[in-house]
Amino acid sequence: QHQYTLLSLHNLATLLKDQGRVIDAEPLFRDALRGRREVLGNRHPHTLLTLNSLGRLLKVLGKLGEAESLMREALQAKRETLGNRHASTLVSINNLGTLVKDQGRLNDAKVLYREALQTSLETLGDQHPDTLTVMNN
Repeated sequence: QHQYTLLSLHNLATLLKDQGRVIDAEPLFRDALRGRREVLGNRHPHTLLTLNSLGRLLKVLGKLGEAESLMREALQAKRETLGNRHASTLVSINNLGTLVKDQGRLNDAKVLYREALQTSLETLGDQHPDTLTVMNN
């Protein structure tokens, strides 16, 4: 598949999710992820975006174990490719914190939220929207 076809597939899945059609979005995200892994590789930013998007969708669907696995994979890849201080990495840390908090694992969430907040403050400043989101959590 061509990378632009995969982009369209990802965007359609996002649109369906935003419309509340989460069950319809899941197979499209899975297809986009499979294709992006094959065409772009596991560490490409577009692959990581789809990986994270599918993880967040699975969280909404209540598939928390699989969601966590995908979110952890995305976070690890972002740490390795973008670094611990990149804005996208910080968003993934915060997203994973929210997931584990929703699972009732408050101590794990606290560790992730603290890392996201401290690094966001140091890197982005206290007025950046991503920092404010972490502060709100």
